[in-house]
Amino acid sequence: MYANVIIDISHERLDRTFQYEVPEELEGELCPGMQVYVPFGNGNRRRKGYVLELTCEAQWDPGRIKKLSGIASKGIAAEGTLVALACWLKEEYGCTMIQALHTVMPVRNRVGGNEKVYVRLTQEEQRLRAYEALCGKRHYTARLRLIDRLKACREGVEMRELTSQGIASSAVIRALAEQGIVSLTSRTAYRRPDIRLDPEYGKKKLNEEQRTAVENIWENREERPVSLLYGVTGSGKTEVYLELIQRTIALGQQAIVLIPEIAMTYQTLVRFYARFQDRVSVMNSRLSAGERYDQFERARKGEVQVMIGPRSALFAPFENLGLIIIDEEHEGAYKSEQMPRYHARDVALKRAQMCRAFVVLGSATPSVDSFWLAKNGVYQLVRLSHRAGSGRLPQVYVEDMRRELKEGNRSVFSRRLREQIEGCLGRGEQAMLFLNRRGYSGVLSCRSCGEAVKCPHCDVALTVHRQGDQRKLVCHYCGYTREAPSVCPACGSAYLSELRAGTQQIEALVKAEFPGARVLRMDMDTTKSKHDHEKILSAFGKGEADILVGTQMIVKGHDFKNVTLVGVMAADMSLYAGDYRSSERTFQLLTQAAGRAGRGELPGEVTIQTYQPEHYGIQTAAAQDYESFYERDIAYRRVMNYPPCGHMLAVLASCKDEGHLKEALEYLKKVALRICRNGEIQVIGPAPSSIYRVKDIYRRNLFLKGDSLDRLSAARRKLERYLEANPGFDSVQIQFDPDPMQ
Repeated sequence: MYANVIIDISHERLDRTFQYEVPEELEGELCPGMQVYVPFGNGNRRRKGYVLELTCEAQWDPGRIKKLSGIASKGIAAEGTLVALACWLKEEYGCTMIQALHTVMPVRNRVGGNEKVYVRLTQEEQRLRAYEALCGKRHYTARLRLIDRLKACREGVEMRELTSQGIASSAVIRALAEQGIVSLTSRTAYRRPDIRLDPEYGKKKLNEEQRTAVENIWENREERPVSLLYGVTGSGKTEVYLELIQRTIALGQQAIVLIPEIAMTYQTLVRFYARFQDRVSVMNSRLSAGERYDQFERARKGEVQVMIGPRSALFAPFENLGLIIIDEEHEGAYKSEQMPRYHARDVALKRAQMCRAFVVLGSATPSVDSFWLAKNGVYQLVRLSHRAGSGRLPQVYVEDMRRELKEGNRSVFSRRLREQIEGCLGRGEQAMLFLNRRGYSGVLSCRSCGEAVKCPHCDVALTVHRQGDQRKLVCHYCGYTREAPSVCPACGSAYLSELRAGTQQIEALVKAEFPGARVLRMDMDTTKSKHDHEKILSAFGKGEADILVGTQMIVKGHDFKNVTLVGVMAADMSLYAGDYRSSERTFQLLTQAAGRAGRGELPGEVTIQTYQPEHYGIQTAAAQDYESFYERDIAYRRVMNYPPCGHMLAVLASCKDEGHLKEALEYLKKVALRICRNGEIQVIGPAPSSIYRVKDIYRRNLFLKGDSLDRLSAARRKLERYLEANPGFDSVQIQFDPDPMQ
């Protein structure tokens, strides 16, 4: 028997299988997906690899085929469906097979568990009394103490507890075990996250709109296996998820629930634990290696039916997967920024297809891509149009910060927002102040008219690049460059600036303006430790603070009944982010932020501070009108042939030698133009990345744009063959990113 093995080295020239003979003693133990050791390279150095296939046919002369060294004892075998999924990832995203395998195996090595030994009496009462009498004659006091303690707890006591309390030594316990008086049983104590259940959450019942949504999804899950659950903020999408999971579990199947941010894990787990108790587990990067291994093992053994977490949870080793839910499906966090640069939504659809499962995508602000597919009948569109319970959508105000500046208010707080915060504090209610920093990368904007300096060719904002004392503006799509102007090209004002404000600065200003307020801040700096997210959110939920200041992590999925005010600081920070999705991201963030207010009995208010109040992304967010936003944005994308109306392939290149990188990209552009000479694919660039140099490595991009993703994939494969055949590209790292999110 022979094993075709992929070597655990991420290099394109090793991206193929190598064949090894399977020793007789391993023939019954080996199976596809297992980690093994093989002799490889000079000196037959032992390397780790993965078995992709077992066969009886030798590809080479059997006398030249080396023998497999052994099975990696601490390695974890990949499930069969996950190996197949890795093969799909390799073909779809142009990565190596080992990169794909590493992706579908977020846990690859065993981590020693916490084994606990329990001691239990085994003898019947009459024989036990006789043994106690014997111990009394021989003055075996430790044995008598042990028997007395075990009588009080017939189901058993942990050995460590008995020895630490001085009841008996381990030698005494093992002596009684040899005599058959007690039995010793080992149990693995799984490391689990500390979750405090919410007693209120299990009591909620579905309203009529939620019941209708559940029935539509459940009854059509075979004919329409992908549903987009579009529900306004506070409409109770989580209750729909819970009911669908309950029905899936009742069929003996498992479910995966994806969430975009670790910050959302705490509240989500509380809700799901209240319903499903120990049948729920979690997988995320904040867990220790041992905790991740334990959750992986529980899933593999069938001890849990629901796995919750960000992207990595998608690869939970469930044998009978029935449902995948992607909450906040619009979030960019679902797109991997490392090879393979996959989108979790697309991989979820593929895995569901392989497992005959169904998928639910949920959002109050669906991605334009998903809503376009739902509008065109590819997904089933299910709506929740009203807030659940007594909650009402908040009153939203848009404050023009240009007018505030003209009227002498130079504070970061508009006059309306200041009054609202004072009123909120006076009534004993809570407020959230959200600083919209997502996607911002040095855009030059005018404080008088609000316009950003834009590219004349791509309709995206130019990005500031500093070279010594000079400032240049660069387009990261086509490479257009110009000097930074001293006055606004639109209105002639000299008030041009890179608006830079951080959460720490906002926190300090809040404390200065409202000295009696209790303030919490939630951002990357305050959530570095493992449990920081839940500590901050738990404290705010208990009313231990009046105002929560934070970045986007505070506006997603959280439900605080006493929050009646949300203030959005600098709403346009993401509006001109040098990205065709910037309007969509701004709308989504503003709508999600507004959705945090008025979720309980009390009405809510939202104030959006902006220098561009007339922009359709801000106007439609203030009106909570997704469909009006969608119609405007999809019209823009049709004109520019941006996804989902067209498709893009980003070719991301990096190299330590700046000159060599420029030359390599120019050659690659010429090859791409030859490949695409029929005119069906447009070649754009090359241009510098948004951050041109990182750790002395330079980065440039090339874009291919066309109507068909299949044509772009075919062009990618031709480029891959060209790169492999030309050693001049050996020092240039190339990654391909289909339909990039940024």
